[in-house]
Amino acid sequence: MNKNGIIWNSGFQLEKEQRFSKAQKVVDSEVLRRSDPYVPLRSGILKKSGISGTVIGSGEIHYTAPYARRQYYENAGRGTEGLHASGGITGKRGRYWFERMKADQKRDILKAAKECFK
Repeated sequence: MNKNGIIWNSGFQLEKEQRFSKAQKVVDSEVLRRSDPYVPLRSGILKKSGISGTVIGSGEIHYTAPYARRQYYENAGRGTEGLHASGGITGKRGRYWFERMKADQKRDILKAAKECFK
């Protein structure tokens, strides 16, 4: 205790860092999991490249397939589960998958992250 009557909790910083680290891991994992139905799918390599190219807890999701950038910006979504699939069947797969997933699922991801601080 100092002369002002304030007691410093020496473990405060470590505890908060651990909780923030856990929350970041939850967010990264949830983003990958919830993005899955939005990622264009032919062989599954693009989806798997997001899993293998991401370090959970880093705060960055990396799709490492050589064609990932092009698919993100240019995919027409015409596959069997695509946004613009033929035959009246539509799905979620197509370009800007992260932005579209975030618009649909952001609230749930934030809720999962907040659980780390309870």
